[in-house]
Amino acid sequence: MTRHQRALLAVCLAGAAAVAATTSALAAGSTDATASPSPAPTATAQPTQATTTPPPAVEDFAYPGADRILRDQGITLKQGDGHIVLADCATTPDADIQVMSRTSTGGQFCFRVTGASGYLTLEMKDVFALKTQSHPIRATLTPSGQTQTQVVDVAKNQFTPVGEGVSTGTAPTVLVELRATG
Repeated sequence: MTRHQRALLAVCLAGAAAVAATTSALAAGSTDATASPSPAPTATAQPTQATTTPPPAVEDFAYPGADRILRDQGITLKQGDGHIVLADCATTPDADIQVMSRTSTGGQFCFRVTGASGYLTLEMKDVFALKTQSHPIRATLTPSGQTQTQVVDVAKNQFTPVGEGVSTGTAPTVLVELRATG
């Protein structure tokens, strides 16, 4: 509580005590409504620095629950703006983005897009196709064992093979970024 708030509280308590004393005096039959009230209580507790300073608000855009998702599903969700979120393919059959990968037990990972655009950085191995519904996307992939990236644009309502899905003998790819572009 700030010094100003404590002073305001003391004034309010003093006023309430004065009203209570006047009401009591009138109820007792006194005609002197100016009887002196009992002294108002005062606040004496001083807040400590720890209770008056809120913790700093720092947003690092790290994906919530990323450790659990890596452990359970084998993909690393790094960070994003919150507009592309992992979804359960079984309960979201019409997911905005479907990523086909050999690392998934069901063969695919699903994502919902919650805004007009969004981004998510991740690391998903052995991706061979991308499918979109209502949002076009831009996917950035890295062929396994290489440092160069390739960017693939996928129009809405399209299925696009990538990496091994393009042709036999093509290196497996790692999906490193998804962007919903409109």
